[in-house]
Amino acid sequence: MSLTSILSAEAIENAVKDCQAPDSFCHKKFFKLCGLSSKTPKQIKDVFQYLDEDNSGYIEESELKYFLQRFMPGARTLTEAETKSFISAADDDSDGRIGFLIREYLLH
Repeated sequence: MSLTSILSAEAIENAVKDCQAPDSFCHKKFFKLCGLSSKTPKQIKDVFQYLDEDNSGYIEESELKYFLQRFMPGARTLTEAETKSFISAADDDSDGRIGFLIREYLLH
């Protein structure tokens, strides 16, 4: 699967460019700019599975660091502060990883 089968390449590029400076990543703004927050639950699940590189059912900190690169090769990595902030915002059970319930988080 390719993310461009769900999101437009132009929207992905614009979202990544918006947060190219270190410590400028805002997950809610990114999801809105790339169009993910307006997708169906099935499409969001497909994107989640794409981001879950080890197919564990969770996105761990090590995967999240490379979040932007999964959307656009060559993009920067998230800083440690951005990664921790993202996990803190989306980790609904405090286990240090993001489960698929992120869908609910994205849509609010």
